[in-house]
Amino acid sequence: MIDGIAEALAGHGLILRGGFAFPPGEAAPSGPSGRPARAVLLVGHAGPPIWPHFRQWCAAQPADLADPLDGWSRIVIGEVAASFGARAVSPSDRPYLPFQDWARRSEGLRPSPLGILMHPEYGLWHAYRGALLFEDEAAAVEIVAASNRTSPPAHLCDACAAKPCLAACPVWAHSAAGFDHRACLSHVRSDAGRPCMTAGCFDRNACPVGTAYRYPAGMQAFLMNAFAS
Repeated sequence: MIDGIAEALAGHGLILRGGFAFPPGEAAPSGPSGRPARAVLLVGHAGPPIWPHFRQWCAAQPADLADPLDGWSRIVIGEVAASFGARAVSPSDRPYLPFQDWARRSEGLRPSPLGILMHPEYGLWHAYRGALLFEDEAAAVEIVAASNRTSPPAHLCDACAAKPCLAACPVWAHSAAGFDHRACLSHVRSDAGRPCMTAGCFDRNACPVGTAYRYPAGMQAFLMNAFAS
């Protein structure tokens, strides 16, 4: 099953990001029939493979379509879920589901100083676009077997003394105290913030990990415009 799901997602530039079974007693979200789910598989992307698929879809949509990346992700992941007897959910669904907690449980990742989960291979150039919820016991067993890890990956930020991700922003929006959302928005919406809007977040680009997966300029500009709108 998992190989089939991975193959279906790969046709859209998406990848499986790990999963786990909900332990007895945990209040799990509902599966496709409304019963509590037994297990979850996270779906996301790493690097630029998603970008051409999303752009091709966007070309056939109205220019003023709201939240196109969320819309595309829901359609693609929803179709895969339907093919494999799962329920698709999105990080932007209301009420919000604990995607960050699920991500940490699925892959053992921890947040970077920017808040983005640090991946030992992808660095900061990855994201979670949705999840598949399963009610079937056999699916849960397969997910647990496929996701079994002996230990979580090393958190690379702990060994990074220079912390270049906290020194590249023109307005020092990221610091040990957290993210100054207002300062970042004010800057990127100004003329002085045009380089950030076209080339992406300077702090994110300063991280030396996973540079082979860095998003292309067009994808970074799209994400920055979505953030600033």
